[in-house]
Amino acid sequence: MTTPAPTPAPKSMDDIMALCKRRGFVYQASEIYGGINGFWDYGPLGTLLKKNLRDAWWNDVVMFPCWGRKGPTDERVSIVPVDTCIIQNPRVWVASGHAAGFADPMRKCPGCGHFVRADHLWDILATQSEWLSSLLQEFTPITGEIDTPRLIKWARGRGKRVAPHLALVKQPEVVLSFLATRVNGQPDAPPDLQEIVRYIATAQLHATGLQDPCPRCGAPLGKPSAFKLMFESWAGVVQDDDHRVYLRPETAQGIFVQFKNVVDTTRVRAPFGIAQTGKSFRNEVTPRNFTFRSREFEQMEIEFFCHESEAMAWYAFWRDWRMEWWKSLGLAGDNLILREHEKDELAHYSKATSDIEYCFPFTSPGFGELEGVAYRGNFDLTQHQQHSGVKLDYFDTDRGELLPNGSRKGERYIPHVIEPSAGLDRGVLALLCEAYTKDDSRPSPEFMKFHPRVAPIKAAVFPLVNKDGMPEVADRLHADLSRAFGRQGLIETDAKQSIGKRYARMDEAGCPFCFTIDGETLKDQTVTLRDRDTGAQQRVGIDKVVGLVGDALSTSG
Repeated sequence: MTTPAPTPAPKSMDDIMALCKRRGFVYQASEIYGGINGFWDYGPLGTLLKKNLRDAWWNDVVMFPCWGRKGPTDERVSIVPVDTCIIQNPRVWVASGHAAGFADPMRKCPGCGHFVRADHLWDILATQSEWLSSLLQEFTPITGEIDTPRLIKWARGRGKRVAPHLALVKQPEVVLSFLATRVNGQPDAPPDLQEIVRYIATAQLHATGLQDPCPRCGAPLGKPSAFKLMFESWAGVVQDDDHRVYLRPETAQGIFVQFKNVVDTTRVRAPFGIAQTGKSFRNEVTPRNFTFRSREFEQMEIEFFCHESEAMAWYAFWRDWRMEWWKSLGLAGDNLILREHEKDELAHYSKATSDIEYCFPFTSPGFGELEGVAYRGNFDLTQHQQHSGVKLDYFDTDRGELLPNGSRKGERYIPHVIEPSAGLDRGVLALLCEAYTKDDSRPSPEFMKFHPRVAPIKAAVFPLVNKDGMPEVADRLHADLSRAFGRQGLIETDAKQSIGKRYARMDEAGCPFCFTIDGETLKDQTVTLRDRDTGAQQRVGIDKVVGLVGDALSTSG
């Protein structure tokens, strides 16, 4: 009988964050001043990891689009780059709909001043509320029973510390009498957890009706109101409404407003795409989960313009290739899924949308969005044409009636758009979570299994001891590797500490290859190659090292 392999323990986000701080991947922004919520800085290794992911995207999307594959129109994919400003004319955001509609429904707590997204309230209560978690240990709603003395004891004890503004804490007898009346009055329809929570948050039932509690202090929340997600600033000396500007909440609109200039100044022909990477800003009320949801973040976006008749085929092409691309960087497996949106999830202008989602430790067993691929119709160009008064249609000489000379009459239309939009910071976070590996059987149990293409340190060269000519050989090999691959990442060399400690340090940094110069090297020109993932060692010729590393770093597509 075969014993099934043990299920690996779920990864700890706390452990991942600790390693990220310890090894210089990610730091809290302004940490020496207590930090600032929703902002993160990248350390030396994190900066290189982020650069390598951005470079991989840039190479595979702009410089060598889709690894040279042909699209559904049997032509190679054509992409050109732009780099547009973070601050645009405010009318851009009026046309795009962000100025009027880019807001979340927020509820303010009168007790502690905390803001809660109205549509996330019950998720936050269920997963993040300390007082509710504590209370549920005293009271199990599923049974429909109310242990009044026990709940009053909680209210007068721990409740005062964790939920000082909760109605149950302030007036326990009154609140519990309301709840008992409800339970006893409708014994065939016992209240669910949500209704019970609203009862224990309500002190004046007949005057206010049932109220919703603050997840932090228990006070009844105010009514929802719109909260703008765009950061505001001013352009110029005068700080008034006429000079108000916004930090962009997405990079896409800069592409749309430069569509005409790109068409007029280049030889692009539909179908073609415009791509850019860059910072965006959203004033998230509750930034959370490390770098997953932050207020300053970087995007990698493509707007692909095509004729309406070909749009669905291009949508399927981009959806499938983007999924394949993420897999090529080491995210293959059960942690990565492609989820097609249901009709009721689609934006009003969208005909189809898919999300590439990753199972982060903080979403497990669920998934979080890594990239969205959306068929946006011609909504954006149409909006900007209407608001700017500038024609943004496209004259396609490959379409229309066939003329006697064999050419086409041409067709003028506003292109439809496929938008693959990826979060660079979320991509880095997914790579960190996927790479983090713990193996207690190893001398150093934590290591990062980065794909060589994105690993911040590509290789390390170590002299076994700092004498007997070994440092000189190590320096020469380090120089050869640096000349060959220095643009793609660091090539490390280090002669201090024991070789085991040097290996462990490289394991935590995610370096895939360590080459050790030892006594045999001086005799037969071979080095010890140590594999990061297995710890196995083998001898290879020193003249083979550059080629071996080059093969591992080559484009996977």
